[in-house]
Amino acid sequence: MSDVTRTKHGRPVHHWRRDVVELAALFTAVAVADAAANMVGHGPDGPVLLVISAVTLAATAGFHTWWARRHGHAPPTSDTGARPSASVRQAGPSGEPGAVAGSVTGAGTLWRMRTTVRDEPGSLAALCAALAGQRVDILSLQTHPLAEGTVDEFLLRAPGEAPSAEISRVVSRAGGTNTWMERADAHDLVDAPTRVLGLAARTAVDAAELPLALRQLLGRCTIRSLPAAPVGGGRAQEAVPAGGVLEDTVMRLRAPEGGVITVERPYLPFTPTEFARARALVELDARLGPRVPRGLDVLTLPEGNAITVRRADTDDVAAAKAMHERCSKRTLAMRYHGPVGDADRYLNHLLSPRFGRTLAVQTPSGRIVGLGHLLWDGDETEVALLVEDEWQRRGIGAELLGRLVAMAVEAGCESVYAVTQASNTGMVAAMRGLDLPLDYQIEEGTLVITARLETAPAVSRLPYDSRQEQYGGAVGRD
Repeated sequence: MSDVTRTKHGRPVHHWRRDVVELAALFTAVAVADAAANMVGHGPDGPVLLVISAVTLAATAGFHTWWARRHGHAPPTSDTGARPSASVRQAGPSGEPGAVAGSVTGAGTLWRMRTTVRDEPGSLAALCAALAGQRVDILSLQTHPLAEGTVDEFLLRAPGEAPSAEISRVVSRAGGTNTWMERADAHDLVDAPTRVLGLAARTAVDAAELPLALRQLLGRCTIRSLPAAPVGGGRAQEAVPAGGVLEDTVMRLRAPEGGVITVERPYLPFTPTEFARARALVELDARLGPRVPRGLDVLTLPEGNAITVRRADTDDVAAAKAMHERCSKRTLAMRYHGPVGDADRYLNHLLSPRFGRTLAVQTPSGRIVGLGHLLWDGDETEVALLVEDEWQRRGIGAELLGRLVAMAVEAGCESVYAVTQASNTGMVAAMRGLDLPLDYQIEEGTLVITARLETAPAVSRLPYDSRQEQYGGAVGRD
């Protein structure tokens, strides 16, 4: 969800029932603790119970330490170690989609595996010999040196019947620790230098590519761009050193405009090599400065009016603000879920390529009469629309929404969501017009509609090369 929506309401999928359950659990825990304290303090067997409790806690802590060292950061699920193996996609550039779970046609199944080995002669050879004993073919190998040991990342082809758990056990017996596996597909056969150069080229074309390029570079992770001065006021972000900060599973990089780019993944620590690659990509983006591919698509509305759809950025803030001033209070309330103040700051955020993509609808006279946003929200994608009152009910909102969804499909997004009001029948109709599976959540008049994109056609409706365009926000009135 965009920072604008969070500022107004916070995430609207919160339920009061969860608070009641948590509060009941808290009171139950306090009652149990009080009963235990009375038993220990006043019962004849109080000291014995204390000793037994201490021994039990020490044994549990020891077992947990042993288990953590043995299994490291392996995800808690079985098989792929990440998400269910069916129909898993991660957002990424259209030319190089992320890893897709599933079997590869041929002699076996592709796996990505990462494990840590001792930095000494023969350790990697022992690991390779153990994999060969299981008829597992090593297709590629990358090494990530650490202060102690080396992280080796493999692309493997295993026999179809070999489960990931069995491969992990073989690797563990051969000296590998902190082993992590997930399914791969043929796109992972591209070597690392080629992939990095391709991502750098895409970033050079369009500033909005940076979050997607980082996600494709680092695998399944969550990326958030936070402005130096939060939208709607609030405390400024903590300054990040010029070289960035690496903290286990989190890296923070200084954004070119002065904000902070945070990259996070739940189980797998980032290596210094990955951190250096990500930092180089951000530095490239900063050196190239603001850039948005230009393209125009002239459309004819049913009543004969001609409009132009094009990409927009912060150069269009003045024209977008003028459109806001022409919009009625009701239209603005539908879009922003309340009164709109300090529009300059909101529009600087929404039109910035750092946070997503924006399409503008322009009349022959050059006046902007509609805006459509696709905003990157961590690992989710939000769509948002605003159409000037006089131009509503002419199909402009549906046209913008269709193009935004097409860009999300091109980017490999699994879903998009729109935040609006239950009374916004125009937006509801536009979402239903996508002919996609929809999920509805409503609470206190706020409606969240999520469209799942697994069945969406991958045909772009963009007026320019779709391989250069992927876009992420909340929704206004159609």
